Amino acid sequence: MFSNQLRIVSLVPSITELLFSLGLNEQVVGITKFCVHPPEWFKTKSRIGGTKNIAIEKIKALAPTLVFANKEENVKEQVEALGEFTKIHLTDISNLEDAIKMIQEIGELTYTQTKAEDLINKIQDCFNDLSTLLNSQQLQSTPCAYLIWQDPYMTIGGDTYINHMLSLAGFKNIFDNQLRYPTISLSQIEQLNGDIIFLSSEPFPFKQKHIDELQKKFPGKLILLVDGEMFSWYGSRLVHAAKYFYALNKTVISHLS
Repeated sequence: MFSNQLRIVSLVPSITELLFSLGLNEQVVGITKFCVHPPEWFKTKSRIGGTKNIAIEKIKALAPTLVFANKEENVKEQVEALGEFTKIHLTDISNLEDAIKMIQEIGELTYTQTKAEDLINKIQDCFNDLSTLLNSQQLQSTPCAYLIWQDPYMTIGGDTYINHMLSLAGFKNIFDNQLRYPTISLSQIEQLNGDIIFLSSEPFPFKQKHIDELQKKFPGKLILLVDGEMFSWYGSRLVHAAKYFYALNKTVISHLS
């Protein structure tokens, strides 16, 4: 099969953005309602439901030759149902190395190896530069809590991709001894001496009002809104993530010093 014969459906927002970066506009025929990047695809591509709520018959009608899915973001039974009539490439991303491997594999599957390798080189250069900058300025391992949900409050454990991104950004997740996405109490943050509380923009849409509420409970802590896409999207967004992490670390240091 040649690239112009591919009909791709993406069930993963960050992979959708990656496919755009690889120049696969004609090949991608379906995306989820959460695939907001790029905006032109969000407006024009067929939407096949949510990441955990896909419309299988609608996907079948698009006659895909390849579907990209993710072990964490998509429902196993739904993905298996798609596998009865099309090829599935299931990804499982826990760290930067996994993300790099995934980009390489997708490049091979979509006949865009050269663009994929160029992207990988840019990402690796960006994160090498980030590591050098953090080491040179001793911006390392500041204790933090990273909240992804409210009512109940939920955070990220040590076995998650977000935790790995936090460590590369120079922060130490105070809940890294837990698994996946545990429910926590605010008193636990106090007990574990987290200097910083990050409120992610996704999946719960934390806003300034949530900072104000928490600041009353934790007057001595630094509470910041952060771009959840930079910490959890593992495609071409990684090119921008390293610079974002460095700027965030500098912001934290300036507040704490």
